[in-house]
Parts: sequence; structure tokens; C-alpha cells
Amino acid sequence: MASSPCGNTNFDSGLEIKTRSVEQTLIPLVSQITTLINHKDRPKKSERTLAAIHRVGQAVSVAVGRFVTVGEAIASENQELKDEMGQACFEARRAGDAIAQLTDVGSAMQPQTDGRVTVFSDRTGMVKAARLLLSSVTKVLVLADRIVIKQIITSRNKVLVTLDKLERVSTFQEFVQIFSQFGNEMVEFAHLTGDRQNDLKDEKKKARMAAARAVLEKCTMMLLTASKTCLRHPDCESARINKDAVFHRMRCALEQVIEIVTEARSCGENKVLPTSIYNTIKDFKCSVECLRENLHSSTPQIVAAELEALVERTEDFTDSPYTSHERRQAILGLCQLARQDTQQLVHAWIEAQSVLAKEGTEELEVAILKTCQSISDLRRELHKVAVGRASDLLKAHGEHLPLRALKAAGAEGNLEAVAEYSRTLTEQKEQLVETCRLLCHVSGTEPLEITCIHAEETFHVIGPQIISAAQTLALHPSSKIAKENLEVFCEAWDSQLCDMALLLKEINDVFEGRRGDKRPYLSLPRPGKHSANLKTAKAVKLDAEEQTSMAKLGLELRLLSSDVDSEVEKWEEQEHDIVRQSQSLASMAYNMYLFTRGEGLLKTTLDLFHQAEVLSEEGLQLCSSLRKFSSQLVDEEKSVVITEMEKLVALCQQLQMGAKTPVQGKTATFQKVDSNIQTTRNIMTVVFSLLPVCNKLIKKYKSERTSLSSLQDWGDRQDASTPVKEEGALSSKNTNGFGVKSLEQHMAGLNLLESK
Repeated sequence: MASSPCGNTNFDSGLEIKTRSVEQTLIPLVSQITTLINHKDRPKKSERTLAAIHRVGQAVSVAVGRFVTVGEAIASENQELKDEMGQACFEARRAGDAIAQLTDVGSAMQPQTDGRVTVFSDRTGMVKAARLLLSSVTKVLVLADRIVIKQIITSRNKVLVTLDKLERVSTFQEFVQIFSQFGNEMVEFAHLTGDRQNDLKDEKKKARMAAARAVLEKCTMMLLTASKTCLRHPDCESARINKDAVFHRMRCALEQVIEIVTEARSCGENKVLPTSIYNTIKDFKCSVECLRENLHSSTPQIVAAELEALVERTEDFTDSPYTSHERRQAILGLCQLARQDTQQLVHAWIEAQSVLAKEGTEELEVAILKTCQSISDLRRELHKVAVGRASDLLKAHGEHLPLRALKAAGAEGNLEAVAEYSRTLTEQKEQLVETCRLLCHVSGTEPLEITCIHAEETFHVIGPQIISAAQTLALHPSSKIAKENLEVFCEAWDSQLCDMALLLKEINDVFEGRRGDKRPYLSLPRPGKHSANLKTAKAVKLDAEEQTSMAKLGLELRLLSSDVDSEVEKWEEQEHDIVRQSQSLASMAYNMYLFTRGEGLLKTTLDLFHQAEVLSEEGLQLCSSLRKFSSQLVDEEKSVVITEMEKLVALCQQLQMGAKTPVQGKTATFQKVDSNIQTTRNIMTVVFSLLPVCNKLIKKYKSERTSLSSLQDWGDRQDASTPVKEEGALSSKNTNGFGVKSLEQHMAGLNLLESK
């Protein structure tokens, strides 16, 4: 008997896949190999079956050959990985050849009589070859991923070197030269880390990366003005303090990025995720509910200790001087009720154990339900307190009175007034810091907890920086650069308040059962459909300064997309055309928001313009649905919908024309980006105003019809009388090629690594 082509080699990489790109690259390979292994082993094989097996086997072998060629090229350029990569490539090539040999099955008319080993005669050999191939390819991919990590580390090191030079400059001319170099290096670092953030599978790491990148994004502009102020006023102590704080924060953020990509442990690792009340409640309820299945899954002492740990953490709420007396008493009362219910639970638990019951008794079940209910009531009250506090603070700080007063006092050179308003700002900062801590307790997910901690740290740092900037201006009231510096730090404070409003919305979504995560909208333009200006337009990326300048506009877009999603969820008919098209618009608008942060699927301005075209087409489809809907309305109601619909038509046409208009030059491109995003914001504003009106009218008409006549029937009748052209329409259910690509396409992507 012939031996297996793969031999007895046992190769197991033992590597954990940490990025989506590696995972997605392996999916088609796994699919093809599974097809080969799981074929039906029938006595008679048709010509079609044999041809299919041969074709798949050869395709795998050819793709692996190309893949290995790229891997070997990477190995030759990176000596530190040469041996490991070479071994993995050798094993992958050997496994690919083995699969090709095993799938060389001849034809149905010419049965095998030469004793060759094939997939039919040696299924075990095929399994071994498949395992070897998967493990070796995985190792090549993970080793190649180390090159990406190396690129990020190298980029960070360059930024640090230039950062040190910037900190030591003594003249404006030298500063301008070095800062120009620093800006380019930061743009490169932002692109590398943005791609890495999107590629990470671990949501906690993604949240930490997002927090670190947000610090770097905001600190870049602060570093510019703080350094210029220090150069203009070299003997000013407050200017030096202001500048030193920015440099320190940037270095900490750079270090955090490297900790994430290299998975290094630091002394601050435990600080990232303190135990929240939400997690404590989740653990406690889990312990209690497990008693239904196993009376010995825990002990009364452990359950009692978990409850006391939970109650102890509520002291962050009850000990706060900002918690009202009524709220404090409500929390204390619910804690006491939870203790009483837990005591009854322990009593019923011990009773069930004493009678040697194999499962919980009816009395125990009632006690479990009561205990879980009291804990849920406590969680609801804590959520109400934290969210209510945050909402009140955001409303109170919306007019930025202390910031305005600080600017005015600084410009007047009034140091006493600056000191007075600094105390007011410090008190506001402490309230915001404590509120972020409370929100962390009730956030509901670990990524949101990380975002809460980031917000807390940001308010804690920026508050004193605003004060030092105001002191500098008060000492030099005629200094334009000192005034500009204070303005930049005040804008950072304002930006963080906007981020907090978004965070509050996401926490509420989680609490109410709506995950704050957006569904990715995968309808980027199909090849050839939206490529009218591909030949003249040049794809570029926004630099850090441009992204910062439109950050506020992007945040408005995200708030609007979230608001539209919230309105859509109120509809009973989730499959209604207006609902589906509004969801599509919200998802695309969210993608455009991510673009302003240098994240998401839209990587270049060309991607953004294509997305704007798609959004405008979807908006016009929504207008068609609204026109159809309005035909069933009476005059006054119809007038309201038609008026808003006409606004929407005009805006969609404006966006469509703006997206297609070719531009040249960086300034013109940036202006086009800004215009497209502003128009998209206006479109979402109209959609948000229309949704509740249409929903109300649909409910009204539905109630007037008989119980046998549904809203969908009404829509169907309209379809018959007013046909709507749907060719080319984009449905939120459609996809256009963003699924799993072929193995060869994924492997070809590694050429990017080869060229860097």
C-alpha cells in the first residue's frame, strides 16, 4: 500500500488568531478543505463529482503556492522571522502538494488500478494534510501580522524621537520645521493604528485603542499651540506647565497603543477595568440562578459575601454630595430589600438541602425570583441616578459659562477673576469626573466601561490645562497665541462633553436592550456603478488637523444617525420601506462619521464621495416611498409630508451633484468633504423629523381600518396603483461582494506587506 503524501508530521502552530483579517483569510480555505474532507463516499463516483474534487484540490494547491511565495518574500526581508516563516512556508507548500496529489482522482471511466493513494482511499491522509495546511498557513499569517506590529512600533519610535526634539526647541523656525515632520509622522501613525483598531477582534482592546487614539488626536493641536505659547513667553511658568502636561499625556497615549498591539502587561492594566456594579450584579444573579440546576453550585457564605460587595459599591452613589436625599434613600431602601430577599433565599436553600432534594423546591424558586427582582430594581435605580446626573450636567454645562468667563477674564488680564472662575471650573470638573465614575458602574459592557474611564481621565486632565492656559493669557492679555491656546483647550473640553452625550446614549441603548453597536453598512459602490470621476479624482486621506477641524460636524452626524435609529425602533412594521431605507441612511451616515475620525470602512476621500453618492440614491428611494405613502393622506397631513419630502429631494440631489463634481488640490478636496458631510447632516435632520410624523399617521390609519386589514395590505394596494421603480435601489438587506473573498484574493493582500 502506498504511504500518505503528508507522512506523519504533526504540525500545530498553537497560535491564537487575534485579528479579523487573519480570520477572514482562513475562512475560504477552511471551506474548501471541508468540502474535500466531507464529500460523500459513494461506491460509484460521477464524472462531475471527480472533476469537482480535482478542481477544488488543484485550486487550493495553486493558491497555497502563491501564498507561500509572498510569505517567503516577507521572510527574506525580515531576518528575525526568516527561520520561523521559512519552516511554516515549507510545511504549507508540502501540505498543498499533498492535497493536490490526494485529489488527483482520475475519471469515472478510468477507475484507479495503479494503487495510487487518493482522498477516497486515504481519508486519514487528507485530514492530516488539511490540519497541516491550516496550522502552517495560520502561522504564516500570524508571523506576517508581527510585521504590522513592528511597523506600528517603528512608527511610534519615530514619533517619540521627534516629540523629544519638539520639547527641546528654542526658536520658532526650528519648531516649524520639526513640527512639520512630526505632523507627517503622526498621520502615518494614525493610519496604522486606525487600521489595527478596526482589525482587532477583542472589543476591549478596540475600546482601549480608540481611547488612546482620541487622546493623540486632540493633543496634537494642543501641542502646537501650547509649544508656540511657551516659545513666545519662555519665562511664563503657567505656559510651561501647560505644555509639559500635553507632552506627558501624548507619551502616555503612545505607550498605551504599544501595550495594546504587543499585549504587554503594565502596572496600569488593572486600572483599566475596575469592578463595576453592573458586573457585580451579573455575577451575583448568576450565582443565585445556578441554584435551580445545582443546589451545591455555591455556598450561602459566598452568596452573602457577593451581595455585601455589591452593596458596598453602591456607596459611590450614596456617599456622593451630589446625590439627592430622595435618591439616596431609595438606593438604601433597595439595598435593604435585597438583603432581606437574600436571607429568605438562603433559608429556602438550606431547607432544600436538608431534605436532600435533587433540584430546587417551589419555595426556593420563589425566593430566587424575588431576589433577582430586587437586584434588578436596584440596578434600575442606580442607572436612573447616574444617567439623570449626567443629563443634568450636560444641560447645565451646555452654555459653557465658566469657559466664557475665563476667556473674558484672561483677555482683560484680570488674575483675580481668572482665579475665581477657575474654582468654578474645578468644581464642574469634579462633578463630571464623579459622574463618569457612576456611569462606568452602570455602563453594561466592558468597552463602554473603558470609554467611561477615558472620559473621566480626560476631564481630570483638561480642567487644569484650561486653567493654566487662562493664567497665561491673563499674564499676557495682548498675546494672540496665548488666546488661541486657551481657545484650543476650551474646544477640547467642549468636544469631550459631546463625546459624553454620545456615551450616555449608548449606555441607555444597552440598558434598554438595544445594543449601541451599529450594523456595518456594507454597500460601498459596486465596480462601474459609481465610478464616473475615478479617472480624474485622486484618493487621499485627511491629515490629523483636517480630521480635528471637522470632528464636531462628525459628532453631529453620529448623534443624528443614533436618533434616526431610535425613531426607527419605535415602528411596529420593521419591514416597512420607510424603516429599511431610513436604517440604511443611518448606517451610511455613521460610516461617514467614522471617516471623520480616521476609522471605519471609508479609508480615503474617494471612498467618502462614493458613499455620498450611494446615500443620495438611497435618500431618493426614500422619497419615492414617502410619495407613495402621502397619496393615502388627507390634505393637511399630506401637505406636511410632501413639504419635508421636497426638502429631502433637494438635499439628495445637492449631495449627488456635489459628490460627482471633480476637484483638484488638497484644499478643494477638503472643502468637498466638508460640504458632503454637511449636506448629509441636513439630510439626516429631515429624515429624523419625518419618521415620528409618518409613524403617527400609519398608526392612525391602521386603527381606522378593520382588524383584518393590515398596514402591509394597504401598502400592497398602493404598489398596484402607483408602481415604484426599484431597479438599482439599495436595500439594507442586500450585499455587494463584501462577503468572503476567494483564498487567492486574501493571499494577494499580503503583497502590501511585501511592498512596505
